[in-house]
Amino acid sequence: MIDGPYFVLTVAGVLGTGLVAGVFGAFSTFVMRGLAALPPARGVAAMRAVNVAAVRPAFMLLFLGSAVLCAVLTVVAFALRPDGGTAGLLVGGALYLLGSFGVTVMANVPRNGVLAGLAPDAPEASAYWPVYVRQWTMWNHVRTLASAGAAVAYLLALT
Repeated sequence: MIDGPYFVLTVAGVLGTGLVAGVFGAFSTFVMRGLAALPPARGVAAMRAVNVAAVRPAFMLLFLGSAVLCAVLTVVAFALRPDGGTAGLLVGGALYLLGSFGVTVMANVPRNGVLAGLAPDAPEASAYWPVYVRQWTMWNHVRTLASAGAAVAYLLALT
């Protein structure tokens, strides 16, 4: 069983990854559906505004702080606790670092960059918008499941 400071770090891991899963889940289940229902120019403009608003301390601290915490828990699992109770820490770290943080960097952020380079009322934006919504949301589902899976793995590591 995990105890002492590792217990506190693991509980923080459950909370951080769980909160990130909630944010991503909200986007997958209703925010993107609402934006997709808008005319393309309005949807593009709204999503561009959301992307700017997301890169603020409150969300970035949660998202990046959880990544750092997951990295620390992974190091703890490998280096400090090789004998027991580490499978959940390793699984949680892999899920969040690869499936949430990694997917964000490799899939969602590049699509946001393309969207940011388009004028909302341009024909290119109208053509790209349905592709963006479909692809971005698909990868967001992956981030949601990975973050939720990390939270569950950390929770199981506590038992």
